[in-house]
Amino acid sequence: MKINKKDFVEAGKSIQMSPGEMIRTLRELKGWTQVKLAEETGISQANISAIENDRVEIGKQRSITIASALNVHPASIMFADYSEAA
Repeated sequence: MKINKKDFVEAGKSIQMSPGEMIRTLRELKGWTQVKLAEETGISQANISAIENDRVEIGKQRSITIASALNVHPASIMFADYSEAA
């Protein structure tokens, strides 16, 4: 059986992450501990842990504060799920 590429749709690029998972990923990419992120944001380490483990909602203001410390746009945290448009 011959397979023709035209018979298939190429998969788009996507990433499925919760805001907490995105924060953890961004924090680890900077080489920061939760304690360091807490120091940079004024948010307690316990709350950073709870956010990263999706035990609490992050909220708009905390996402802005964390995004600023991590030097990213808040939308990259709040809307961490990404799918490339076809």
